[in-house]
Amino acid sequence: MPITPETGSLFHAETQLGVGRYSTEDGAALWRRNLTELSTCPNVVVKIGGLGMPVAGHGFEFEARPARSHLLAEAWRPHVETCIELFSPERSMFESNFPVDKQSCSYTALWNSFKIITSSMSVDERQALFFGTAARTYNLELANYSTGFRKKRSDNR
Repeated sequence: MPITPETGSLFHAETQLGVGRYSTEDGAALWRRNLTELSTCPNVVVKIGGLGMPVAGHGFEFEARPARSHLLAEAWRPHVETCIELFSPERSMFESNFPVDKQSCSYTALWNSFKIITSSMSVDERQALFFGTAARTYNLELANYSTGFRKKRSDNR
């Protein structure tokens, strides 16, 4: 079924990174062009994750030890920020692809890398990315919660 503004969709944005034609610099540009086009469909929501899979092309699975959060954040930032830039936090959500991502990193390192990448964002943007978009997309009711995200002075405007 083609993705149109009427049908809507939920998809994993990074699944093709590091595979075939997407494993080159030209492929990365093609990935961005395709995402840009897809982002014009207002009902499409993007799941950001799966970057620890070997097919993502980062090579962390070949290291002697699982990658740490800061290294993951450095490698994944361009892909994550592209998705958020194109779809906005309100149409983006973080996800893990465990246990497959375990070949590259720990569960904690994965989620901490997302926290590092989004550390300059507002509390509202981070809440959307970490749980708000998912709750809305999957029609989940949220009980009382505490995110642990601290407001910055710029958030109090």
